[in-house]
Amino acid sequence: MTADAATPLEGDFDYIVVGAGSAGCVMANRLSADPKSRVLVLEAGGRDNWIWFHIPVGYLFAIGNPRSDWMFQTEKEPGLNGRSLAYPRGKVIGGCSSINAMISMRGQSADYDHWRQLGLTGWGWDDVLPVFKRLDDHFLGDTEHHGAGGEWRVEQPRVKWDVLDAVEKAAIEMGIPVTPDFNTGDNFGVGYFHVNQKRGVRWSAARAFLKPVLSRPNLRLETGVLVERLVFEGKRCVGVRFRQNGQLVEARARGEIILSAGAVGSPQILQLSGVGPADWLAGLGVAPVLDKPGVGRNLQDHLQQRAIFKVSGSKTLNETYHSLIRRALMGAEYALFQTGPLTMAPSQMGIFTKSSPDQDRTNIEFHIQPLSLDKFGEPLHRFPAITVSACNLRPTSRGTIRLRSSDPSAKPLIAPNYLSMPEDRRVAADAIRVTRRLMKQPALQAHRPEEYLPGPSVGDDDASLAKAAGDIGTTIFHPVGTAKMGLPSDPTAVVDERLRVIGLEGLRVVDASVMPTITSGNTNTPTIMIADKAARMVIEDGRGGR
Repeated sequence: MTADAATPLEGDFDYIVVGAGSAGCVMANRLSADPKSRVLVLEAGGRDNWIWFHIPVGYLFAIGNPRSDWMFQTEKEPGLNGRSLAYPRGKVIGGCSSINAMISMRGQSADYDHWRQLGLTGWGWDDVLPVFKRLDDHFLGDTEHHGAGGEWRVEQPRVKWDVLDAVEKAAIEMGIPVTPDFNTGDNFGVGYFHVNQKRGVRWSAARAFLKPVLSRPNLRLETGVLVERLVFEGKRCVGVRFRQNGQLVEARARGEIILSAGAVGSPQILQLSGVGPADWLAGLGVAPVLDKPGVGRNLQDHLQQRAIFKVSGSKTLNETYHSLIRRALMGAEYALFQTGPLTMAPSQMGIFTKSSPDQDRTNIEFHIQPLSLDKFGEPLHRFPAITVSACNLRPTSRGTIRLRSSDPSAKPLIAPNYLSMPEDRRVAADAIRVTRRLMKQPALQAHRPEEYLPGPSVGDDDASLAKAAGDIGTTIFHPVGTAKMGLPSDPTAVVDERLRVIGLEGLRVVDASVMPTITSGNTNTPTIMIADKAARMVIEDGRGGR
């Protein structure tokens, strides 16, 4: 297709936001607040007009469904004993916030102070805490750590389970304190997660930031858009070329292009546009624009060891799910009160602790669920059970995302490289040991926990547990880092501290891909913070980027 074959999109735009996921929704909201700024948002997915985007337990039906999930797969991973994992990404406005766990989690203050120590001015904990508070509409109100009146609603869960209360008591017996709030900068403790819901309904970034402002005359949303490449004039990004309804279209902006397609989509689009490692792109027929070795590298993700324990003497969602009568009762409770199991986040209870005493701070997170299944998208087990998943919060393994071909519709090659570093294998083995110790505490013995995965035949030695981690390990859906922030002196940095692509003009990346290192917890709320902070930078810098 020649350069003049695309149909120009009618409209005079100051900003084009590529992607209406968690970050893109915030960018659209903030940049269009000035009625003089005309903003175009391009989203590859569709509208959130499906009930399971809104009823919280809908994640069971959305993940692994091509209607709502891009259905990516990793390459076969050596660290996972040759297994390939499903790699869910939201295919809808709101992106992953429309299908995720709804867990409100910032991470640890030390995560952001580390970013500042890397030379990234303005990204320390004291810098980002006011942004988190500004976004908050928190049930705790306006406090030292939280805010009220923002768009990002945070509530307490609306369902509890006796077996999870017993897990909490077991953690206390191990010396882990109860915490009423994981988001004070130090998340050590055990407690129920706070969730992004409003009166029992999922509170996605689309509901919070995008849909309330779609009536603005200066904001335009286009869905079902497949971006083919960014358009450059020299080293300046001036537009986006995309396919929609079978037609090739080109949109241009006088100000900036904001790439918010996520930790998978943003490096893919950059590489399609000729911005990436030259050796990767050389054989794909992609016209080079800028050799950028860091694009698609530095992939980090939280790998969880999904341990499953059969239990007795207490209700779990497994048997409730398989009973038509109980399903009907769940539906009635939700319809009448917006409470009960249909309001469930995938994980209700969290534990943050150390995998071993030699760790300098909390380094593993447990997601505890009153249910079990082989994998998302498949039915729950028919026996009562709980899932006790431990993930390494700060993995040292690094993976890649790269083009499979120059065809924009081809899914990228995703190679997280899980458990490739000895330290990650050690933490994984220690995490399984902590899990087993937790389940042996007196508070749980009335439920007679019986290890189903990894299974009682798996020994407690390092080699057996490392292999078991490879057998049961799976993503917890937190990819970050593939267009990392860094100093211009860092050859692997993609964007500077103001999220401008180093070496280009008129182009920023604003999403989880810019994190230099992963945060110590669920990554959606940090991504929204990054976007709110970035929008202010764009506005401060004025039209025309630099």
